[in-house]
Amino acid sequence: MTPSSCLPAIAFPSPRPLRRLSLLAGAALASLSGAVLAQSAAQESPSSTLKEVTVTAEDDKGYAPAATSTATKGSAPLRDVPQAVNVLSGQLLRDQGATSMQDALRNAPGVSFNHGDGQRDQVVIRGFSAISDWFVDGVRDDALYFRDLSDTERIEVLKGPAAVLYGRGSSGGLINRVTKKPVFGDRFGEVSLGLGSHDYKRATADLNTPIGENMAFRLNVAREKSDSYRDQQFTDRYNIAPSLAIKFNPQTDLLLQYTNLRDQRLTDFGIPALNGRPVDVPVGAYYGSAHGRRDDTVTSKVQTFTATLNHRFDDTLSLRNTTRYSSYHLDRNNTLPSGTTDPVRLTVGRTRGFVDRDESGWFNQTDLTWRNELGGFKQEWLIGAELGVQRKRLYSVSSATGAQRVNLFNPVADPLPIPVANYLADSAIPSNSEFKTAALYFQDQITLAPQWKALVGGRYDVFRQDTSFERKLAPLERTDRKFSPRAGLVWQPDAVQSYYVSYSRSFQPSGENFALSASNIDNAPEITVNKEIGAKFDLLDGALNFTTALFNLERSGIKNTDPNDPRRQINVGTQRTNGLELALNGRLPGRWDVSAGYAYLDAKMTKSLATVSSLQLPVGAAIPVQGKTPSLTPRHSAFVWAMKDLGNGFSAGGGLNYVSARYASLSNLVTLPSYLTADLAASYKTDRYEISLNLKNIANRKYYISAHGSVDNLILPGPGREVQLTLRAKF
Repeated sequence: MTPSSCLPAIAFPSPRPLRRLSLLAGAALASLSGAVLAQSAAQESPSSTLKEVTVTAEDDKGYAPAATSTATKGSAPLRDVPQAVNVLSGQLLRDQGATSMQDALRNAPGVSFNHGDGQRDQVVIRGFSAISDWFVDGVRDDALYFRDLSDTERIEVLKGPAAVLYGRGSSGGLINRVTKKPVFGDRFGEVSLGLGSHDYKRATADLNTPIGENMAFRLNVAREKSDSYRDQQFTDRYNIAPSLAIKFNPQTDLLLQYTNLRDQRLTDFGIPALNGRPVDVPVGAYYGSAHGRRDDTVTSKVQTFTATLNHRFDDTLSLRNTTRYSSYHLDRNNTLPSGTTDPVRLTVGRTRGFVDRDESGWFNQTDLTWRNELGGFKQEWLIGAELGVQRKRLYSVSSATGAQRVNLFNPVADPLPIPVANYLADSAIPSNSEFKTAALYFQDQITLAPQWKALVGGRYDVFRQDTSFERKLAPLERTDRKFSPRAGLVWQPDAVQSYYVSYSRSFQPSGENFALSASNIDNAPEITVNKEIGAKFDLLDGALNFTTALFNLERSGIKNTDPNDPRRQINVGTQRTNGLELALNGRLPGRWDVSAGYAYLDAKMTKSLATVSSLQLPVGAAIPVQGKTPSLTPRHSAFVWAMKDLGNGFSAGGGLNYVSARYASLSNLVTLPSYLTADLAASYKTDRYEISLNLKNIANRKYYISAHGSVDNLILPGPGREVQLTLRAKF
């Protein structure tokens, strides 16, 4: 059975902060009388009026998305949104056998990958790092870990600055996971078992059951263990995500969600470079410890509790309040080839270190949605407030860069211990940081005429950062106050075509989500501005969506080292990306489901006093940054995926993924070559059972999928040929 309706949710806090969050939830209940399904306006034709729509699991069947919840914090039709948004449906990810964010986000034009220190999901969007721009159901999720997709309904990638709704960050865009939620009045379930190359084993379950007429419970769990194409690499993780929906009356509902994830794997920083290219070694070559499972593992533990209360006063006025508490612990040990590469002796320097990180915090969002007609114009207002506190402790110690040298082509060796003196260095002093967010925002979607719509909005943030150190160093504090505007105009000459122009702005404070330092405490926020024009077409009676966007994205005030005082940074850099994105999603005649995209990115550091050095010889040479191409930003990238319904339950298809050459760092001295990979898939489905086969990188192409982005070593090869078999049973 397929879910036909779903609810947003609120979740309780973890056992330790349970009392505090219960008081918060109780206060929200008492003062707000409930929270709301804040849903945006939909239109069926240029002359239709604003009305409430609900996105359900049915709407997301296939590859053509009906709406987006990320772009407007409601469920707005994509054609009404004056900004590029990529919606990656659950069916697309299922057909591709995707189990990670990296698997999923290759379906979003303009997104490339950073290996995230072997400990976290990290991407580059439109040429800008998005290390902290992760959200779940619209609430910040910036902890540094690998996310599991077992409880994910779909993924939405909002391009360009989004500070008007989400606050700090989001230069190139943000990623929002929309979770699976309980369904009232419907009992269904699915279990799956995946088997594949490198001893891959993954089991999942998705169970939904009604509890009487006014409650529903859903449970998503996953357990995965595997080895890897990389020597010594392994993955051992689980994810547990129960949720409970309660309908108090037709106007008021509450959703409680909990997640518990544990992920352990080898901390894999990849391979070094030689003579401007990744060193030519087997894709499995590992440059860490010879006993990686003993010395180089990373373990992440994440818990979240979310409570979302929704109340609809009438057809025009609704309220939603969301409270989320999260906790995160990271225990990372690593040995990495972060030293210089010697092309004569054919050696590379290695560094040994560890990171211990503890984080906890909460966010509370209140959104009021009001549909009305003012001044003769139909309007939908979103008025909201966000409060949040995050506390982060970091303890990190490492040996000197390149403290131990190993052979480039035979790096197998145990690491040297970290010298005792390094534990006493200033860089090893544990830091405790607190981040406080208080913001008010508004947004108005206006129907100016049957064929014209406008979207205007703004957000005022007060963001305070405090960092203290557990010995010796003085505490640091900074408060930034910023207004972030957004405006867009949409012209829809008929029910098929939609054209738009938009402007948006965001800010990135010093440190952003990391500890302040003496060098950046005086730096004003960096500012990003996006100017975009685009078109969206609903073809074949809405079965096929085609979108295109042409944009100019510029980030100014980038921090550079002061040439007159190397101990401080100044805001003088500018980076810009001019680009074009195309995306096609949906069903073609002949029962073909298709997803395709292309991105052209012309990215450049247009202004900078900064210089960088390279791990390639000559070591220490100052390389000017101005005029360089940002790291990990391909000029061209494209993908296509198609599945053909053959009838009688059979389907087959496959896809291609192309990425042009990228630079490993801002030095532009090391190039990751372009690559083209091909995948195949086949499946057989009945009402109760399904068997799927995925063949990935069928040509066994050797390629490099990501790198660190700030140095010329630490390059991660992509996997070779892999097979994945998935068995599913539904009930």
